[in-house]
Amino acid sequence: MAETKNARGIPAKVPALAHPLAEDPTEIASNINYHAQFTPHFSPFKFQPEQAYYATAESVRDRLIQQWNDTYRHFHKVDPKQTYYLSMEFLQGRALTNAIGNLKIQDAYAEALNKLGHQLEEITEQEKDAALGNGGLGRLASCFLDSMATLSLPAWGYGLRYKYGLFKQRITKDGQEEIAEDWLEKFSPWEVVRHDIVYPVRFFGSVEVNPNGSRNWVGGEVVQALAYDVPIPGYKTKNTISLRLWEAKASAEDFDLFQFNDSQYESAAELHSRAQQICAVLYPGDANENGKLLRLKQQFFLCSASLQDIIFRFKERRPGKGSWQWSEFPSKVAVQLNDTHPTLAIPELMRLLLDGEGLGWDEAWDITTRTIAYTNHTVLPEALEKWSQVVMWKLLPRHMEIIEEIDKRFIAVIHKARPDLESKLPSMRILDNNPQKPVVRMANLCVVSAHTVNGVAQLHSDILKSELFADYVSVWPTKFQNKTNGITPRRWLRFCSPELSSIITKSLQTEEWITNLDLLVGLRKFADNVGFQAEWASAKMANKLRLAEYIERATGVSIDPNTLFDIQVKRIHEYKRQLLNILGAIYRYKKLKEMSPEERKKTTSRTIMIGGKAFATYTNAKRIVKLVNDVGAVVNNDPEVNSYLKVVFVPNYNVSVAEMLIPGSELSQHISTAGMEASGTSNMKFALNGCLIIGTLDGANVEIREEIGEENFFLFGATADEVPRLRKERENGLFKPDPRFEEAKQFIRSGAFGSYDYNPLLDSLEGNSGYGRGDYFLVGQDFPSYMDAQERVDEAYKDRKRWLKMSILSTAGEWQIQQ
Repeated sequence: MAETKNARGIPAKVPALAHPLAEDPTEIASNINYHAQFTPHFSPFKFQPEQAYYATAESVRDRLIQQWNDTYRHFHKVDPKQTYYLSMEFLQGRALTNAIGNLKIQDAYAEALNKLGHQLEEITEQEKDAALGNGGLGRLASCFLDSMATLSLPAWGYGLRYKYGLFKQRITKDGQEEIAEDWLEKFSPWEVVRHDIVYPVRFFGSVEVNPNGSRNWVGGEVVQALAYDVPIPGYKTKNTISLRLWEAKASAEDFDLFQFNDSQYESAAELHSRAQQICAVLYPGDANENGKLLRLKQQFFLCSASLQDIIFRFKERRPGKGSWQWSEFPSKVAVQLNDTHPTLAIPELMRLLLDGEGLGWDEAWDITTRTIAYTNHTVLPEALEKWSQVVMWKLLPRHMEIIEEIDKRFIAVIHKARPDLESKLPSMRILDNNPQKPVVRMANLCVVSAHTVNGVAQLHSDILKSELFADYVSVWPTKFQNKTNGITPRRWLRFCSPELSSIITKSLQTEEWITNLDLLVGLRKFADNVGFQAEWASAKMANKLRLAEYIERATGVSIDPNTLFDIQVKRIHEYKRQLLNILGAIYRYKKLKEMSPEERKKTTSRTIMIGGKAFATYTNAKRIVKLVNDVGAVVNNDPEVNSYLKVVFVPNYNVSVAEMLIPGSELSQHISTAGMEASGTSNMKFALNGCLIIGTLDGANVEIREEIGEENFFLFGATADEVPRLRKERENGLFKPDPRFEEAKQFIRSGAFGSYDYNPLLDSLEGNSGYGRGDYFLVGQDFPSYMDAQERVDEAYKDRKRWLKMSILSTAGEWQIQQ
């Protein structure tokens, strides 16, 4: 007899009853059905996978809201010191899998959805990644939130609610095409709008001096910052913290009804339109002044709304005006700036204390410098933000007054305490008053104002102290420290690689490794065990099969899971050297073409996958994307070679795609020019999943290699201390290119991969000096050692026992630098 179902197709035996804290699968199914019926977002007779996803997410959110409220009440009562993490990016990934995993209710939800006629895997696929970030900077911020929640730390994240994200990447015959992200096209079931949390944020205007000498920022335009909160649950803890995202709005009063009725529609809603622009897109183009103003607006909007909120929360826990002192603020509030984007938090906190609270300069400065800390993420000059003083005075006149005063007082400190550094002041001071292009150096403002400055890998921190910030180190030697980046092992092993996780838990006889990765060292004793190696190989193959299915769905390219899966996924940038990777693939293809069929059979078959987004205005990066796709189109359709080599560009790389690629990888490429990658975190994710690394001594590669053992890392390339000398030798015409390098470039120029003109890209590798020439990132210099390292990879992969041992030791060793 057929099962009776209601109009939505839900079995009649599953009643629509609210069970917000349910753990039993039957009650969970009823709670999902309840949301489908009584929290409707779709037509009443639909319960397809999309509708099932939203109802499931709202059911999980019920549980989160209970924990969230309990956490808020607990911290409000206990009043600990709280960390506030300000970041322009949070690369969250999907929330459903992470939430039910951290809450330990994954199996219960899978069973509940079965009762409703759906599979959990199918439902989780309905969720779109939140488009709030771009690369490692945003992913690090999200990992920090997960880890702080898991450690039951009192912490909040602050970011912006970008409607269209950076962009969704589409690959066409012309290369990369950028289209708007659509994650909010319907809505996000995870966010809760807080209509009572609204702050005014001012732009432009002027500074008014009062008779008593105090100053007020007045006039200009004022938009409203509205809070949207996203719950961040910890693993196996009731602690659920907040990611607070700000949306910019104008009020009804700002809509000019008279103008609208006079058919002046655009001008009637002008402020509404400008407000909507602020949170429309992550990193909008800034080639002209309007673009620069919008970027600066975004940064200030984040800082001003967040600091007003932090001050409100501080006061909220201290009723009664005379019962507390402002000097308590740094003992209760820690503000961490994730790179220079939130630098304006420094003058904004000063303004709020000086103008809003009536404090004197010395007290406000003492509070600010004991509250703010700064994480540096780059040594690349173009990434160290410098804002035009003209634009700053126009948009933020009061803040420029404060920055001028900070700069003046810093100069006075150096004159008095370190007269030997006076000759260095032009580069150390905050304001660069070059009459042609006067700018505010945001990194300098951070270093002068923060109580602590950290790099994100040991090598990076050493470079900061010995080169970039060396003069400041001589003034404040204890201010600088290292905090090597980390990742969350829940998302990046436990949830994305269930088979491998099960083997680890069974072998270690505990799940404690999920929050204490030190325990993974216990796997070392199994590295030579034939039975354990077979289980390990089986788990890796399950991940490779899943990845192969995904690649065929996403690209139409069929790949063989028995080949070596070789992956490089990260933002496309010349210093990350995807160009080195694809040149190596081109040389490999050319050699395979020259071999006899018998010779080819002796080679190690590979599938090379490259993914990542190139900024819309970064021409050479976009050329690299096109080259990878053009090479793939030829190689993958060459019947002589395509069973030995395939080249695939993985489109629209994001967190969810990474969760598929990383567990399925066997070799990953982290091949940046030494000294240029601050840390990297994908290298940690790959290594944790038993993937071997081919890489340079750059960023966190250095520490990973130390942890897993030099023999388990395929090292190549110049070291960071050799790079300046090699660049100098290149300028002096002393570089002699490897014949293999010349052969690969010539093969592209021959038209083997189509008629597109790659000469402008290849020209960046030619000549000895000049703009866009001279191979600044040392691709040619490192090519021979890169190819030699790839030969070592081929040989190692042929020895399955050796490769599996190396893979196990990769997971078993890379444990100290995780969160």
